[in-house]
Amino acid sequence: MQKMAQCTRRLIVTLLTLGRAPLIVAGTVLALCLVQWHYWLLWWGMLLLMGASAITDLFDGWLARKWKVTSKFGAMADPLMDKVFYILTLPTAVFMATKSGDLSHAYILLGLDVLSMLRDQWVTFLRSVGALYGADVRANWSGKFRTAIAFPIIMAVYAYLGAGLVGIVCPDWVRYPLFALELLLIAVTFWTLANYTLRYWPYLRKSLHD
Repeated sequence: MQKMAQCTRRLIVTLLTLGRAPLIVAGTVLALCLVQWHYWLLWWGMLLLMGASAITDLFDGWLARKWKVTSKFGAMADPLMDKVFYILTLPTAVFMATKSGDLSHAYILLGLDVLSMLRDQWVTFLRSVGALYGADVRANWSGKFRTAIAFPIIMAVYAYLGAGLVGIVCPDWVRYPLFALELLLIAVTFWTLANYTLRYWPYLRKSLHD
């Protein structure tokens, strides 16, 4: 009975982790539909789906530790789902800003998008090198911090861009704190890149001589 309960708990945690991907896919699809058809229902649906994906990110790891069903699969699947989040949401946000005619905002988001993709590819490479030498390749605290602030910031971006599409006129000053948050996310992304590089530097050096 206890074994069955543990299997059920493990399944719930796994579904929470993997469920982030379809939620984000559906959210970005609604965002693209919103660009074409400026319906309030699409705006709210987009935000609700992204909020649900953020909740799964918050609770899957917490439940896994509470129920003692942590696994190597979960440790690797969690950062993979984070990458899916960035890959889908940032290019879509660039597209939304461009279609809205907000090119200065689109340039900032494009810079964040390119930096995030390069950072994630570099970290994946570092983990691959570390795995050759038995390193702990789970996401570290800096990566978790980046994702923790990325979800609300990107949701705020989508809320702002979507508001313009459904006809809500936001005051001009709203742009500036939003830009500041995006620049903060860029800075944190740089910081996590440096943090992971330092963490795996001994393995990089070793790989150059093997």
